Amino acid sequence: MQHNVQQKIESIGKDILSLTEDGRVPFYRFGPGPFGLQASSYKPENHEQPAAVSAEREPCGNGLCDICRAVGCKQRQKIEAESDTSPCFKVGGMRKISGRVRVHGAKNSVLPILAACVLCDSPVHLKRVPRLSDTGVSLRILDSLGCTSALSGSEAVVDASGLCETRIPDRLVREMRSSVIFLGSVAARAGEASLCLPGGCELGARPVDLHLMGLRALGMEIRERGEKLYATHHGLRGAEITLPFPSVGATENILLAAVCADGKTVLRGAAREPEIVDLCSFLRRCGAKIVGEGSPVIYIEGVKSLHGTEYTIMPDRIEAATLLGCAAVTGGKLELDDCAPEAIGSLMAVMRRMGCRLEIFRSSVRLVSPARLNGAGLVETAPFPGFPTDAQPVLTAMGCVAAGETRVRETVFESRFKHLPELIRMGADIDICGREAVIRGGSPLHGATLYARDLRGGAALVTAALAAEGESRIYGLSHIDRGYERLEKTLGLLGADIERIR
Repeated sequence: MQHNVQQKIESIGKDILSLTEDGRVPFYRFGPGPFGLQASSYKPENHEQPAAVSAEREPCGNGLCDICRAVGCKQRQKIEAESDTSPCFKVGGMRKISGRVRVHGAKNSVLPILAACVLCDSPVHLKRVPRLSDTGVSLRILDSLGCTSALSGSEAVVDASGLCETRIPDRLVREMRSSVIFLGSVAARAGEASLCLPGGCELGARPVDLHLMGLRALGMEIRERGEKLYATHHGLRGAEITLPFPSVGATENILLAAVCADGKTVLRGAAREPEIVDLCSFLRRCGAKIVGEGSPVIYIEGVKSLHGTEYTIMPDRIEAATLLGCAAVTGGKLELDDCAPEAIGSLMAVMRRMGCRLEIFRSSVRLVSPARLNGAGLVETAPFPGFPTDAQPVLTAMGCVAAGETRVRETVFESRFKHLPELIRMGADIDICGREAVIRGGSPLHGATLYARDLRGGAALVTAALAAEGESRIYGLSHIDRGYERLEKTLGLLGADIERIR
């Protein structure tokens, strides 16, 4: 396996230097890197650049490009500062979303798996890696820690053998809330770690108390000074831990710290999300001893160390939900390939109530939507296997064009209705009372200038714009790019009238 992974590293290294058929470099890295490549090896003039940017402009040099659109990319910030307007989606409504498409790799799976790579003493080769701004932030965090990484197409290689730093830069942590997952893995590997409180979408209080409780139970000493967290230990030991709420992030952090702890850990009240199962499958491939994932109780027996492996990231169930919602609101027919239907069962149950016909196969789903959706009635978000909170905003957009009433009760985050005022501007009839929204569908939506306040809310605005009369412009694309790989390209292939405008 080690020999195969090393061969793959060399192969991907060559890919980075080669050009694609249309003459563009899909990813670049300047300066000394995992393959000893120098800046002179690259040709920036062949790299895809926005139309407003001179082809002779020097690349940013931090290993990312406009394709990844990382929020912290210096070149991207410079480009936007020089633009007269912010980038936006221009969406023409009333066109059916139909066709067949393969779902990208899961954002909520690849991020903890990249953090888990820190624990491996030999290279990891990941496939089906989504090209998201959050993926870029994770790779930059790994680079800042002394790891080496490369991304080519949808494959990535991470070698954490050179880890030499334990402080995670504040600017990167503030860009991505899930960066707190590096606290458990870095501290477990190096004996110490520090970071500031994380950023990301503002969905209300998402305290890290459960993360810290679990890590402390394993033997970590964690000090909190203002917005900074400092974790140290002199040897982790297994423990029995019970989470009062099935927090996905806390479950991931505890898993990463426990896999190399001395002794056995029993984690009760664990999150059951498919992304947790995917993380455990990856860790097991690396040599970890874990059983029980997907249930409320996970058992971990610590091992001395983890090794590298090859692994394919699971499909993104929220992207699948978004694409199904876009097809449903436009009366389209859609087939999703390699989409893990078992991960979106609660969503498909609601869509059937709304009048959609769904055929489910082993790894694909076929949707035929009615001419007019029905109201969904009461839908309450809940941890898996309940209705996913990340799919709730798209459901509200579906409810706006449905005949009848849809009531959405949000039980996970208290500030996940920030997109609803934008839907109201489009003509939707919505009442909001605390964590419950009542949507009376039937009124036609019209195009408008809209602003995405968070990732999933942005996807809801795109969904509604596809069903609206006239043209919409959606700003705040930095949020959408955090979780969807080239959403405009995917929808365009399915018949949407959508383009990215700078």
